[in-house]
Amino acid sequence: MKKFMMAALGGTLAGALMSTQIAGPLIAQETDRNASIYEQLDLFGDIFERIRAQYVEEVDEKELIEAAINGMLTSLDPHSSYLSPDDAADMRVQTRGEFGGLGIEVTQEEGFVKVVSPIDDTPADEAGIAAGDFITHVDGESVLGLTLDDAVELMRGPVGSEIIITVVREGVDEPFDVTIVRDTIKLTAVRTRTEGDSVVLRITTFNDQTFPNLEEGLKKAVEEAGGMDNINGIVLDLRNNPGGLLTQAIKVSDAFLEKGEIVSTRGRQAADGDRYNATAGDLAEGKPIVLLINGGSASASEIVAGALQDHRRAIVVGTKSFGKGSVQTVMPLKGDGAMRLTTARYYTPSGRSIQALGVSPDIVVQQPTVNPNAVEEEDEEQSAAARRRSEADLRGAISNDSLSEDEIRQIEEERAAAEAAAQLRDDDYQLAYAIDLLKGLHALEPAE
Repeated sequence: MKKFMMAALGGTLAGALMSTQIAGPLIAQETDRNASIYEQLDLFGDIFERIRAQYVEEVDEKELIEAAINGMLTSLDPHSSYLSPDDAADMRVQTRGEFGGLGIEVTQEEGFVKVVSPIDDTPADEAGIAAGDFITHVDGESVLGLTLDDAVELMRGPVGSEIIITVVREGVDEPFDVTIVRDTIKLTAVRTRTEGDSVVLRITTFNDQTFPNLEEGLKKAVEEAGGMDNINGIVLDLRNNPGGLLTQAIKVSDAFLEKGEIVSTRGRQAADGDRYNATAGDLAEGKPIVLLINGGSASASEIVAGALQDHRRAIVVGTKSFGKGSVQTVMPLKGDGAMRLTTARYYTPSGRSIQALGVSPDIVVQQPTVNPNAVEEEDEEQSAAARRRSEADLRGAISNDSLSEDEIRQIEEERAAAEAAAQLRDDDYQLAYAIDLLKGLHALEPAE
């Protein structure tokens, strides 16, 4: 018994000694770390007081602190930032679909403002601003060295006022100026139209109106076509769509999936992750889908593209997407301000992160650019006549007496549709390719 007690006492002492040797340094390290943090905060306070007392001009203490907070956040990544009360209010308005400005989604790269994409039918879009453009000056003032929020603030102004931005574009030797008149930006989240037997759903942004607009637009297009049986497929056009609300990206993906994972998010801690799954119901009733993307397709657009691509629900056509695979959480702060903080990365159903990599299309199709200087002048009448020349144009050609009037009318309608398709290839080659792809898939469907 005495030996047992001695052994137990020895074990207790050994445990205490080990605990002291291990926990002691850890506690010391944590204490040193906290002391270092407090020293840095004291340094911040010292600098703040010296600026207030000795800077050459009187400063606004509130703006100074906001700038310090924003500097801390923007040092993390291009998408984290502080939102002043006014900026927070603007953001809430923007997610509802109407706001004032130029109509461009921007990020920051190498100190300059980079255009992620222009928004359809906005002043920037009409002025010819393109995805990938770099904005170097605003009204002659350089944006180099400014935070993204400060640069955006330079571009804001009263509706109807004029702004001159200097643009650097790949493939153009010299920077050039673009004059834009600011306007109220009213976002139409989804535009629907029919091209032949195909329904084209052009999704410009992911705000509160996106899924309702998509559902309503598709329903109307199908009704006008006389039912889903008369539709050969759907084109989801996400080109130059800079993203938006994660919830809307999930709803749009779910609209065309019957089951399976749509997207997962993974934060710093395992408990912070989320997984979103599709529910039964396909608005397209199994019809083939071609999804268009390009370098201006970002964030929520990439969630939809990745989900439909991984589930083999859509053929993705175009060029590689932007590659923004992070999730920002907007956190309200005291004084009606807010903090936009990157809190997670998102992953497609197959488990791939597209951060900085983007979504690669199944079929790469470049949008050809037309160089007006390289277009040779031609006699339009002669060219048109040459294109129309056929057997029927030959003198003395015998007539076709085997066709009824209805058959002749059908042939003429098919010819008109073919000519319209040819015109679409001139206007929008990527969209025309997508529609041709749907026609090919439809032609391979077994006859009933």
